[in-house]
Amino acid sequence: MKVRVDEGACVASGMCAYLAPAVFDQREDDGVVVVLHEVPDEGQYEAVQDAVRNCPARVISVEGADDPTEG
Repeated sequence: MKVRVDEGACVASGMCAYLAPAVFDQREDDGVVVVLHEVPDEGQYEAVQDAVRNCPARVISVEGADDPTEG
C-alpha cells in the first residue's frame, strides 16, 4: 500500500490523523494533512482505509491495496 494525498484540496478536518495517527499528522500552521509514512506497515492498512473512507474532502488515496471504499 502506498498512501497519496492532495494537500491542496485538504480541508484540515483532522479525521485522518485521528483515525490513523501512525500514518497521518497535520501541519501546525494550517492543519493540512501530512503523510508520516507513505508506505505504512501492514498493521496500519485498516486504519488508513478508515481514514480514506472518512475524509470529508476525499483527498486521500491508496495504491496497491483493495479499494478502501468497498465493504
